[in-house]
Amino acid sequence: MFTLILMGAGLIAVSILTSMVAFRFGAPLLLVFLGIGLLAGEDGLGLVFNDAEAAYFVGSLALAVILFDSGFGTRVQTLRRAAAPAFVLATVGVLLTTLFVGAAARLLFDLPWLYALLMGAVISSTDAAAVFFLLRAGGVKIYKRVRSLLEVESGSNDPMAIFLTVLFIELILTERSGGWVAAFVQGFGLQMGLGLLCGGIGGYLIVELANRVRLEEALSPILVMACALCVFAVTAHLGGSGFLAIYVAGVVAGNRPMRAAASLRRYQKGMTWLAQIVMFLVLGLFVTPSEFGAVLLPALLLGLFLIAVGRPLAVWLCLLPFGIDRASVAFSAWVGLRGAVSILLAILPAVMGLEGADLFINVAFIMVVTSLLVQGWTITPAARWLRLIVPSGMGPLERVGLELPGNPPHELLVYRVLPHSPLLARVARLPEGVHAALLVRHGQAWRPEQAWPPQPDDLVYLFAPPEYQPQLDRLFAQARDPESHDADAPAEFALDPQARLSDLAAVYDLPELLSHGPEVTIGEFVQRQLQGHPVEGDRVRVGRFDLVVRGVLRGQQVTDVRLSLAGRAPRPG
Repeated sequence: MFTLILMGAGLIAVSILTSMVAFRFGAPLLLVFLGIGLLAGEDGLGLVFNDAEAAYFVGSLALAVILFDSGFGTRVQTLRRAAAPAFVLATVGVLLTTLFVGAAARLLFDLPWLYALLMGAVISSTDAAAVFFLLRAGGVKIYKRVRSLLEVESGSNDPMAIFLTVLFIELILTERSGGWVAAFVQGFGLQMGLGLLCGGIGGYLIVELANRVRLEEALSPILVMACALCVFAVTAHLGGSGFLAIYVAGVVAGNRPMRAAASLRRYQKGMTWLAQIVMFLVLGLFVTPSEFGAVLLPALLLGLFLIAVGRPLAVWLCLLPFGIDRASVAFSAWVGLRGAVSILLAILPAVMGLEGADLFINVAFIMVVTSLLVQGWTITPAARWLRLIVPSGMGPLERVGLELPGNPPHELLVYRVLPHSPLLARVARLPEGVHAALLVRHGQAWRPEQAWPPQPDDLVYLFAPPEYQPQLDRLFAQARDPESHDADAPAEFALDPQARLSDLAAVYDLPELLSHGPEVTIGEFVQRQLQGHPVEGDRVRVGRFDLVVRGVLRGQQVTDVRLSLAGRAPRPG
């Protein structure tokens, strides 16, 4: 017993310490954890772990915890911004990827069709957690619209991949040569329908229970997580998608007022990290690299096909009806990293007793490593080349959710005043509803009225409603960063959002804008083109120009529009 405790705790500790190296060099964290599991496994230090059912159980439980936290952190604004295209990617996109990769697997491995489609289903789900880790490790963040699309897709595409995997395994085991289309439609409706229904009801009940029951503060997060896992288990027992249910429950609970929400978020962050580490270590231990030789070359080719053809083609077909710009489509196609879910699904054939199950485990592992190596180290350069990175210096150093008497929706934001930021201009003021609480200069704390106006390198502590953060980001950001990706971008000229669109059409010879009406303003035109949910960084192409959104109030009203000559590289539009 003590030996097992030592090995388990030691592997977790080594993984956490190794993550510091990954953050420093921008290495794919998933690859690091898998590598530690491999080093400790049968071909490394000799730790033998070949229990497929235990590996799948641990992986499923960890994935449920991760999905609840992912849903809990998804804002309603994010869903409104990206719900339709993300849902299509999470369903139709997963199905198309399964078909494309399945066809390639049939050629490369000479498999029967159902086995080949099973191979495609196993590897069809993306792992966006690895994507956003790499973006954070690179010290950059992408614009909200693209991030929202990837967040919602990654949180909702796992149920579809799991459903397809189970469907093809059952078809193989029952030796059914036909009727799989009817089985797919019926099973998909049951899984998704029950998943959405139970998840919505479960999320509502979780909030009601947390708000009505008075508990010790440390017990509330444990109760919430336990109830979320109950939703997962009950939904799966009834025949629905437990993974979809726990994600939806997280979305519902995370967007309703809940007692001790701030402590819950801190607790979940630690639980999610632990779940990811344990899942990756277990999957790494389960795999035996000495068995890779026979499938190494075709698996590498299949992985490259997925990266270069399968995922991009599926993304392009799914996003085509939504008129999304080329840069966002290209980036969404490139960041389709495969991760722990693919390896977890590859274990399922062994759990269900499918003959030749080792093939799926070995191929999936090789494809995941290929994806992490090829795409993992190129995500930040790709975002930079596509000009999807928010300029450096934007955003608070710290953001703390507050639970105050009366439950006002306020946060504590900490900003560093950068040189040449708009706040240093004497005419610039904090927005109404934002209150400065503290100013730190040279390590000494001052009341704002004592040290205002701020100076470069000051730290300013603010109480503000969450919707004011984009406006504060611009107020504290540096005007132009020579090192940023926008250093060589075309100049932008400020426009009045209240100016008439017809005047813009006359000045810049854009007759196609006249069809929108003589009284439509530039701000109204941009909002309509963006379906009423503009975010900073959005671009609307008009002739040879881009209308660039640089300011949005409360997620709806465009307050700052710039005119920019359309560049050579594809950009948000």
